[in-house]
Amino acid sequence: CFHGALDLCLIFFDAQARRYKKAPSHQRYRGAQKGSGRKRKQTFAFPPSPQRRRACAEMAGGGLAPSNGEVKHYNGRVTSFVIVTCVIAATGGLIFGYDIGVSGGVTSMDEFLEKFFPSVLEQENKASGKNQWCQFDSQMLTSFTSSLYVAGLISTYFASMVTQAFGRKSSMLFGGAAFLLGSAINGVAMNVAMLIIGRILLGVGVGFANQAVPLYLSEMAPPQLRGALNMGFQMATTIGIFVAGLVNYGTGKLHAGYGWRISVALAAVPALIMTLGAVALPDTPNSLVERGLRDQAKATLQKIRGTDDVEAELQDMIEASEEAKKVSDPWSSILRPEHRPHLVMAIAIPMFQQLTGINVIMFYAPVLFKTIGFGDSASLMSAVISGLVNVFATTVSIATVDKFGRRVLFLEGGIQMVVSQVAVGAILGTFFGDAGTGKLSPALANLVLALICVYVAAFAWSWGPLGWLVPSEIFPLNIRSAGQSIVVGVNFLFTFIIAQLFLMALCHLKSGLFHLFAAFVVVMTLFVVFLVPETKGVPIEEMTLVWKKHWFWKKYILDDHITPSEHWRAD
Repeated sequence: CFHGALDLCLIFFDAQARRYKKAPSHQRYRGAQKGSGRKRKQTFAFPPSPQRRRACAEMAGGGLAPSNGEVKHYNGRVTSFVIVTCVIAATGGLIFGYDIGVSGGVTSMDEFLEKFFPSVLEQENKASGKNQWCQFDSQMLTSFTSSLYVAGLISTYFASMVTQAFGRKSSMLFGGAAFLLGSAINGVAMNVAMLIIGRILLGVGVGFANQAVPLYLSEMAPPQLRGALNMGFQMATTIGIFVAGLVNYGTGKLHAGYGWRISVALAAVPALIMTLGAVALPDTPNSLVERGLRDQAKATLQKIRGTDDVEAELQDMIEASEEAKKVSDPWSSILRPEHRPHLVMAIAIPMFQQLTGINVIMFYAPVLFKTIGFGDSASLMSAVISGLVNVFATTVSIATVDKFGRRVLFLEGGIQMVVSQVAVGAILGTFFGDAGTGKLSPALANLVLALICVYVAAFAWSWGPLGWLVPSEIFPLNIRSAGQSIVVGVNFLFTFIIAQLFLMALCHLKSGLFHLFAAFVVVMTLFVVFLVPETKGVPIEEMTLVWKKHWFWKKYILDDHITPSEHWRAD
């Protein structure tokens, strides 16, 4: 089965590569501007400036480096080795997704609560027939979930230094080993302290994996397939959430007191796969060039491209590395006025992604369903159903993001999330009551589940993948590392805040919590309408022109920030 699937993947990617090479240049990289009334030229009117050369080289770690203004195409083909790197990258997404999905499941299991949080279980039993909203309100319980993201937030910055100094492979190894150790400690935990230590190690693993794996994948993939392969990482995250839901549902039926241990310990499986895979794989050619190991870089490049003729691509990697070393301090540069749009997006987009409330559903779906009247097994199965919707909806984003654009998905997803959240809040407020003593009929309970699935689907094809994709497209070379670090850091920070405060907010705001998240989605949708430009089909090296044409951001972009080729494009 594995070899058959591998052959199908190779056939598909080879077909895509052949289609890509046959397509006209303006369709490949620049995209057709509808209604422009004229065809685009395939060459630039000006020689490429040094800034343009650096931006193009950085765009793919050396994948694009025009020497005469035209887009370069390197020799090679899609090899089985590239597919294997995709599998390794996917396991990095699986560990992140599995942890998101498993934590909410085990915190709804009575055996787990009895072992580590007996006060919460006692509170739950006392709430029977009384206020159900506050039965899980425990800062210690939320610390079990949110401690991972504090560790991830801190470790991300160390991971960036390790990745640059020692290579992507080293970060993958360290991240996989930390996650493996953390899952083992959680599996045999005897007290809350061991649980928290295990979660911290899991956070370190996630921080290093999220830093290194997408970068590893980008640098190993052929340029024409880089976007599709990167979206596969997001798909793997959703699959991890779904698998965790299935595991929780199965272990929840074990009443011997150790079902939760199986759930948390099985996180070691994807971590072990990623760790062993990282041992077997070489580092990326870009990383090897960056560390001065050019002979090894050439040998690796020949292996992953399936050809000995890699001199042009290798030379562009060397030039890109040399140019990158000349870039001044990115942290001071990103504070300059001309980078104000980038800084705002680096903070606002990951912040809004978490304020949609999605991780409330992903972390605490079983707890939430149990609160509104689902039984133990029904609450776990409901989480499985929402996880499956998450997987399928992510495929919609992969299929449509380059056809309809980023803004269309942002806006449609925002409207859909607002409608579903308002409806859920209204149903719970009316029939469950703010006193938390009501009871939902089976039909209403299933309607709430359906509305939550509508909400999850909207997120999965909008703010879920686009919250990572759009920030990765907008940063110029000289602030790219700082910008991406801010994006990851803000994401982890607000994930921690939401995870830590949700159960307390559920107790105090009750059904109004869903209306609060709906209000946040209204704000972020307006933010997209007025301040987020469309980036579909725009090469990274020409992104400055997007800001220059924007009604608000253009005041920060002066003419001397635009390269000669961009001036020609504007004309």
